[in-house]
Amino acid sequence: MTDYSPFEQRVVDQLRLFLGDEAAPAYESCGRSMLKLSNVARESSCPAYRLLAAGLALAQETLAEPMRDGTAFGSPAAVKDYLRLHFAGQGHESFLVLFLDSQHRLLAAKDLFRGTLTQTSVYPREVLREALNLGADAVVLAHNHPSGIPEPSRADEVLTATMKQALALVDVRVLDHIVVAGTRTVSFAERGLV
Repeated sequence: MTDYSPFEQRVVDQLRLFLGDEAAPAYESCGRSMLKLSNVARESSCPAYRLLAAGLALAQETLAEPMRDGTAFGSPAAVKDYLRLHFAGQGHESFLVLFLDSQHRLLAAKDLFRGTLTQTSVYPREVLREALNLGADAVVLAHNHPSGIPEPSRADEVLTATMKQALALVDVRVLDHIVVAGTRTVSFAERGLV
């Protein structure tokens, strides 16, 4: 039996629903890369890989389910798992905001900005507008690094501070900013940067 991280095991378990015993070999054949697996599934005309794409979508929905009723925010690991699947297969930087109510239940998850392989332009006023429209009490910021290196840049740190200041003006708290690179993540909150 292959040694998987808890996150990888949940992914393979979900894929097994569609691919049976071929789930683990399919995941292994892509070098355990969600990006490669997602790209193969999307681009293939093979029926088995269409099922794989459906399996990936189901895995994302399954991991998102606890977030809908608010229980996931008691577990940073569940949020990170959801974000890993959300960003899987994206070859460009994308900026996602999780908008939360006062009980930290998910109101909406919105991809607000899309960029290139190495950068995304993010506008605090757009995040502020969405937060006000949704009546959000708090947000979790997230973006991916398709390079595979989750280490935040200085620009990421400045953006987080700017976002925190802008949202504080309307009493919306920034709980975290998570950078995702493949299966690895970096949490600004865990590093004391939020």
